[in-house]
Amino acid sequence: MNSSPTKFLLHYRTLPWVFWLTAAISPLAWADPGEDKAAISQRLHTWAAAFNARDAAGVCDLFAPDLIASVPGAPDADRDAVCGRLSTLLAKPGTSFHYSPEIHEIILDGDLAVVRLTWTLTTGQGAERQRSQETGMDVFQRQADGRWSIIRFVAFPSGPDSPTAD
Repeated sequence: MNSSPTKFLLHYRTLPWVFWLTAAISPLAWADPGEDKAAISQRLHTWAAAFNARDAAGVCDLFAPDLIASVPGAPDADRDAVCGRLSTLLAKPGTSFHYSPEIHEIILDGDLAVVRLTWTLTTGQGAERQRSQETGMDVFQRQADGRWSIIRFVAFPSGPDSPTAD
């Protein structure tokens, strides 16, 4: 074995550079906060469009497999339970639905994001319309396929339901 202290020292000094270069070319190093926020915002608007179109599969697409949802008056729910409830709701005949999000803030930290938002839901039966708002906090995680999905959410009513004049 032909090793000298000089070769060892040279190798030892290059280790920090190798580590730095590896970190620099990781996917996180290429992440663009503006693009990530736009992608998360788009996912929320796509969810609303799917909901409004009564597309249960499209609605469920936003949720990660390990979703846990917390809403007042109900036990915590996993993805299957949330998707089941939404599918049942969307299948109700004679009721119209329109959801729209108002995104207040998106905080990014690597592959996690927290979104503070208010959802406005307008429901109708015949000529009657009812509007309600829910304030919520959604925790997104970048999935293996690169898409952002909700892994946790909490929602609570923002105020009393109100009739609307349409």
